[in-house]
Amino acid sequence: MKKFLLPAALALSCTFSSCKHDTQSHGEHHKAAQDSSTHSHGKANEYMHQSNLDELVKRFESPERDAYQQPQKVMEYLGDISGEKIMDLGAGTGYFTFKLADAGAQVIAADVDDQFQQYIKHKKKELDLSDEQISLRKIPYDDPLLESGEVDKVLLVNTYHHIENRVDYFAKVLKGLNEDGELIIIDFIEGDLPVGPPADHKVDKSDIIEELKKAGFTNFDVNDDLLEYQFIIKTN
Repeated sequence: MKKFLLPAALALSCTFSSCKHDTQSHGEHHKAAQDSSTHSHGKANEYMHQSNLDELVKRFESPERDAYQQPQKVMEYLGDISGEKIMDLGAGTGYFTFKLADAGAQVIAADVDDQFQQYIKHKKKELDLSDEQISLRKIPYDDPLLESGEVDKVLLVNTYHHIENRVDYFAKVLKGLNEDGELIIIDFIEGDLPVGPPADHKVDKSDIIEELKKAGFTNFDVNDDLLEYQFIIKTN
């Protein structure tokens, strides 16, 4: 399989997607209280990982991740997305970005980090994918930069606990969804697991739902059965 790697000398600041914790993680994790949650979570813009980009790509695109993430099941869960416009929020290396595009979606790969954006741009070029299939969007930490009613879906995988001021943030996400649009959140269940972030960085799904209600979301469908270590919340 062809690898799509940028120069190994690049070092990354931790972003929405690069803040995953495992035994190979580097750097200090600084914790801060979230006003709208009883949980302590790490501020994504305070995390610093000096991991080699090559190492991060191998980790995020690894067979080990495939084993717990079960992307085929996730794509089946999303259903027929052909022709839909979807923001992959916290896209990182584009783990789901390219799968969404392969399924016929028009994907906005959104992330706070320039170097992940460069990686996706490089891979997109190598795969000869058009801007219609995948567009890149560098976003700040406090705004998804969605136009009103711009997308059909926003997909957020392993990212929720990195976002600050979540009620305000997801009110902006809601505004960016069209009338029938959906937000899909996939994140890790509480407790110590062999994968995912430290237990004290996680946000319980009930707290997520309460925060999203405050942001203006009203309808919730929770799936605890599809994935072994993760829950799925779908809402609009």
